[in-house]
Amino acid sequence: MAAELRAVGLQVDEDASAARTGSDAGNLLARIPGPPGTPTVLLCAHLDTVPLTAPVEVLRDNGRFTNRNEGILGADNKAAVAVLLAVARRFAASGAPVGIELLFTTCEEIALLGAKELTHELQADFGFVFDHATPLGDLIVAAPSYYRVEAHVHGAAAHAGIRPEAGHNAISAAAEAIASMSLGRIDDETTANVGTIRGGTAANVVAERCIVTLEARSLDDAKAGDAVSGIVDAFTEAAADMECDVETIVERLFRAYRLPSGSPPVVAASAALTALGIEPRPIATGGGSDANVFVAKGIPVVNVADGTVGNHQRDESITVATLESVLDLALGILGGSANAG
Repeated sequence: MAAELRAVGLQVDEDASAARTGSDAGNLLARIPGPPGTPTVLLCAHLDTVPLTAPVEVLRDNGRFTNRNEGILGADNKAAVAVLLAVARRFAASGAPVGIELLFTTCEEIALLGAKELTHELQADFGFVFDHATPLGDLIVAAPSYYRVEAHVHGAAAHAGIRPEAGHNAISAAAEAIASMSLGRIDDETTANVGTIRGGTAANVVAERCIVTLEARSLDDAKAGDAVSGIVDAFTEAAADMECDVETIVERLFRAYRLPSGSPPVVAASAALTALGIEPRPIATGGGSDANVFVAKGIPVVNVADGTVGNHQRDESITVATLESVLDLALGILGGSANAG
C-alpha cells in the first residue's frame, strides 16, 4: 500500500505501532491538502483480514469477485482499501475538495489493536470508516462497548475412581457458573457469550483447573458493565459452592458510541447516498470497528456499509458494481463534506 500511494505522489508515514501490536507493519497515513478553510476528513480502512484457511486466488465471474479456494476473499477490508486507493489516485494530482487523511490500520480484527496503538496525530475534523459488510445505505451511528472476560478456576486434583471426594472439580464449578448466567441476547442492546472452555488432564483425574473465555457487549456502556458483573458474580458464587478458587480477568476492548443525526459525517454520508438514489439507513450494530477508537478520541466517525457479502465466511464476495458504487459514495461524501462541518 505504501508503494501504491507513493506511486501517485503522496508522502506516506508509517507509525511505530508494530512493536506493540505484533504486526509486520505499522499504520500508514497519507494526506491530501484541501482548499483553505475546508475541513479535513479522515477516510479509514484496515489492512488485515481474519486468518486464512486457504490461499486467496481471486475469481471474477459474472461481475462478482470470490475466492477460487475454500476460504475468505478478504473483501473485509480489501474492498475499502481499493476504494481509498482510487480516491488517492483521483485527487493526489488534481487537488481535493477538502483536506483528506487516508489512514490504513493494522490489526483491526484483533479488537481494533492497530487503531488503539496509532501514534500519528490526526488532524481530521470528522471521518468515515468503510467497514460494515451490509448493503449500501447502512450508516453505523451506534456501536457497542465490548468486554473480554477470562475466568481461571482452580480446584484440587484427585483420583476420579478411588478418592473423588478428595478433589474439587474446576470444570464442574465452571459449568455451574455458566448455567447460572444470562447468555445470548439479554435485551435489544446487550449480548453475552461463552467462547471457549479448556481444562482437566484426563478422564480419571478430578479436574484441577479450568479456563473459560467469555464476552459481553452492549450499545449502553453501563449495561455492558452490568453483564460483566453478572459473569464475575456467577463464577465467584459457583467457585465458593464447589470449594474452588477463581481469578477473573476483565478487559474493556472498546467503548460504545452513538452519533446524533446532525453530526457532520452523518449529514455528509446521508446526502451522498441520497444523491446516488440510495436511502440512508442509520442503524446500530453489535460489532466494533476502528470508528469506536476514533470517536473515543473525540473525532466523529461513521462506519459506512461497503456492500461486502458474507465477510469472514468461505463464500465471501463483492461485485464490481458495488465497488464502483462505494467509490461514487466516497467521492460524494468528500464533495459534500465541505458544507457538513
